[in-house]
Amino acid sequence: MTPIPPSYRRFPYRDAMTVRSWQDLSRGQKVAIAVVAPIEIALTTVAVVDLIRRPSSGVRGPKAAWWPVLFVQPFGPPSYLLWGRRSR
Repeated sequence: MTPIPPSYRRFPYRDAMTVRSWQDLSRGQKVAIAVVAPIEIALTTVAVVDLIRRPSSGVRGPKAAWWPVLFVQPFGPPSYLLWGRRSR
């Protein structure tokens, strides 16, 4: 019987957590990333700029509470844009 390496004793699921490179992804996964990533970047940029420029009276709740929400992808920026702003 071969001994178990020390690293596998501490991390028994090490093989399940391997990092995948771009070459390992299927064509469909690459297309999905190429389509969704620019949308997320654009929504996040619009939400950040809006939060910076909008006065506190135009935001529902404290502005400081919305900053962490903006970086919860993919739901944060649309949540702010839909529910975090008061109409001008």
